Amino acid sequence: MLSIRNRNILLACSLATAMQLMGQEKPPDNTRNNKHDQGVTADKQGNSKADVDLAKNIRKAITSDKGMSTYAKNIKVITNNGNITLKGPVRSEEEKSTVLSKAREAAGGSNITDEITVAPPK
Repeated sequence: MLSIRNRNILLACSLATAMQLMGQEKPPDNTRNNKHDQGVTADKQGNSKADVDLAKNIRKAITSDKGMSTYAKNIKVITNNGNITLKGPVRSEEEKSTVLSKAREAAGGSNITDEITVAPPK
């Protein structure tokens, strides 16, 4: 069994080692990855009942299609004053077309801005 003094020394050494390791780690820099997120972002989502319902209906139309990739099912749907922005990657041009078609159908003629990209193959 360690004495209190020895436990304190062990604790101090552990803390010093942890602090050294933390100081050596460089924080992640996502600046380059996030440059494409300029413009409409999720924080621009409208809070009116109409905007929330519109986003919900579009999301449901997209996610209910079992043939969609996880990428497509995770497309950002941002609605504000009836304007819709779809943003994010999908796996193919065909999938992009399907997402847009489902969004147009669910939106019933609302204005849709297409910011969907096709991700490179795995």
